[in-house]
Amino acid sequence: MTDEAPAAPGRIVLLTASHRVAPGLLSWPAWQTLHAADRVLCADAGHPQLPYLREAGVTVEHTAPSAEELVDACAGGRTVVVVPSSQGDGTDGPLTDGLARLAGSGRVQMPDLELLPGSYDLPGARLLDLVQVMDRIRVECPWSSTQTHQGLAKYGIEEAYELVEAIEDGDGDELREELGDVLLQVVFHARIAQDGLDEEIEPFSIDDVAGTIVDKLIHRHPHVFGDETAETPAEVKEHWLRMKAVEKQRDSVTDGVPLGQPGLALASKLAGRARTAALEVPVPRGEGIGYELLALAVRAEETGVDPETALRVAARTYRDAIRAAEGHPDRG
Repeated sequence: MTDEAPAAPGRIVLLTASHRVAPGLLSWPAWQTLHAADRVLCADAGHPQLPYLREAGVTVEHTAPSAEELVDACAGGRTVVVVPSSQGDGTDGPLTDGLARLAGSGRVQMPDLELLPGSYDLPGARLLDLVQVMDRIRVECPWSSTQTHQGLAKYGIEEAYELVEAIEDGDGDELREELGDVLLQVVFHARIAQDGLDEEIEPFSIDDVAGTIVDKLIHRHPHVFGDETAETPAEVKEHWLRMKAVEKQRDSVTDGVPLGQPGLALASKLAGRARTAALEVPVPRGEGIGYELLALAVRAEETGVDPETALRVAARTYRDAIRAAEGHPDRG
């Protein structure tokens, strides 16, 4: 008489999927596992994957088994797939904790345990989280729900300057944070526009904003997405300005230059537009420091120096000198 071979331990598969990927878009290994499983369990009756699983002929049982019950369900070599909660709120923690305790006890023959990602986040997927968070804040936050484009305008300027400071400081952590603050302004304004409360502005969404810049980038890079070529940065800039002129149908190279920007930046931008258009324009001569600064800004642009950045660097050095005169330690 021979001893009977022990039954195969079976297999538990925890099938995860990113909530940032449309439901039903699962990997081929995930679909194969679902169709081959002896049982598919999901405690969340409202899980977004369920309609697609049913449509594909997968029977899903709405149940929340304990760890012991799940192990028993795998007896005889059976495969049980568990579809965890879609909320990411930790409601499946007790199940995995219970399985860990059983495995650590040594009293139970554990089935094989496999974590099978059914879908993965694509680059940029966290932007969807930002949009969802902004939607909720816009509705539920007493301050955010009353904001307008005009009321937020000053914050856009402040965040842009803080971003520039982070770049100049070379602080990677600060740069990441400030980029997020600038991105928040974009998403916030798009969410306000989506509400359509400003009668002078046609409603649009963050998708419209993204679609507009995508179309613009493609159109202004014919050397990347078209048949034209560009071998140098100068040729790329020429493509950009030419395509931009076609889009805007502008009469002057000065059209579109914001006159409200800082004076040195404005002077440099105007000088750059004139030089790119091969216009020989003498720098106006007049009395006062303004004309002297204008001449310096034009000269800086001609030599490839951003006068605004150069002045900020000098100003920061001046700031350090003032602190040193006050007896403060060097800030680095």
